[in-house]
Amino acid sequence: MTDQPKHGEIRFGQPGDPVIRNVNWGGLKTLYIKEVRRFFKVQLQTVWAPAVTTLLFLVIFSVALGGGGRTVTLEGQAYRFADFIAPGLIMMGMLQNAFANASFSLLVGKIQGTIVDYLMPPLSTAELLAGLVGGAVTRAFLVGGAVWLAMALWPGVDVTPVHLWAILWFGLLGSLFLALLGVLTSIWAEKFDHAAAVTNFVVAPLALLSGTFYSVERLSPLFQAISHANPFFYVISGFRYGFLGAADSPILVGSVVILGVNIVLGLTCYTLLRRGWNIKN
Repeated sequence: MTDQPKHGEIRFGQPGDPVIRNVNWGGLKTLYIKEVRRFFKVQLQTVWAPAVTTLLFLVIFSVALGGGGRTVTLEGQAYRFADFIAPGLIMMGMLQNAFANASFSLLVGKIQGTIVDYLMPPLSTAELLAGLVGGAVTRAFLVGGAVWLAMALWPGVDVTPVHLWAILWFGLLGSLFLALLGVLTSIWAEKFDHAAAVTNFVVAPLALLSGTFYSVERLSPLFQAISHANPFFYVISGFRYGFLGAADSPILVGSVVILGVNIVLGLTCYTLLRRGWNIKN
């Protein structure tokens, strides 16, 4: 007797037996491509428009606050104001778009009744989460690249990388942070107003108060402590280090803080998705 099927015989597993025992790479790739194609079909709105908007921020703040040769001092070295705020603006655009992409997928599925398209395929909870987060991170890096290109072509600002590893590392950590926060928001939200409330009252204020337009070293001790409690501060500071070679905070500390926040958010999203909280009911 042998367990091997005879020639031409098709043998199916018993009901309940897993067919895909490891990672469903095909399903994960399909979900990731779906998420990327979803925002790339409207790339003028999702990629290039943020680049133009962020460039306008740079122009306005450079003209309004950077005139007269104004400089910002970091670690005892003076940098031109435009060179100082440019990395923060790039990172801010990446963070906002990572959140926007991740907070849309499950939410629109719940509103339109198509959430079953995410729940029925043979994807594990980790694979579902990885596909959603992967699409958001991809959009963030595309936006960051578009913003960097626009700033590189703009006269009067230098965005030449000094430490490329820091740019990629903190770009990845920051994008993951906001992507996971976006997934958590889409699980909780019941309508678009809920997601907009998180954007307007959580993401935007924390991004603007993260040291993007100013050096935290010039603040009073109280506001320095408040800034150091803001996770966005470590992302912006580390990303700026990649362009200037100087930062408001130790790079290792920032890496540990954001990595810890990402682990907590990832475990939270995984647990809620696995239980189907606010999704399957």
